[in-house]
Amino acid sequence: EVGIIENVQRADLNPIEEAEAYEALMKRFGRTQEGLASSVGKSRVHITNTLRLLQLPEAARAYVRAGKISAGHARAALGASDPEALIEKAVAQGLSVRDVEALAKGEREGGGIETKSAGRSAAEEKDVDTEALEADLTRQLGLQVDIRHSKNGGELRIKYRDLEQLDDVCRRLTRRKG
Repeated sequence: EVGIIENVQRADLNPIEEAEAYEALMKRFGRTQEGLASSVGKSRVHITNTLRLLQLPEAARAYVRAGKISAGHARAALGASDPEALIEKAVAQGLSVRDVEALAKGEREGGGIETKSAGRSAAEEKDVDTEALEADLTRQLGLQVDIRHSKNGGELRIKYRDLEQLDDVCRRLTRRKG
């Protein structure tokens, strides 16, 4: 197990190899995503998002292995009815991750193919990793969480209904470990 974990922590693994290694660790040693995250020093969200790459068709995985598209492109394409076709389009046209997300979203909403979502600029679009992190924090806290990135950092907003919820969040955030 230690050997596989060390192999996963190597910097030269491509995202598909990393996902396959995570899957092997989970199957072979009965690890949960949470336990695996702790062992390899990554967040559970990272483990989840990396494992999602294994849902890609093999031809699409080949583009990720070859470095022709990023893991972000691949995860965004998973939202389309035909991820492989969307990935091929992304490679051929040099689309950004946000463009791939917008195309997948446009297809899901039946609005045709657009390169940007109506009503939001590219800077306001959230990548799938940010959306997954928001969902994870929302689930953990039981309150709506909004994450915004900017060139100078970002914001984490936690929405609460009343002072009791605010007090609960503050208490949980300031609780000392150990």
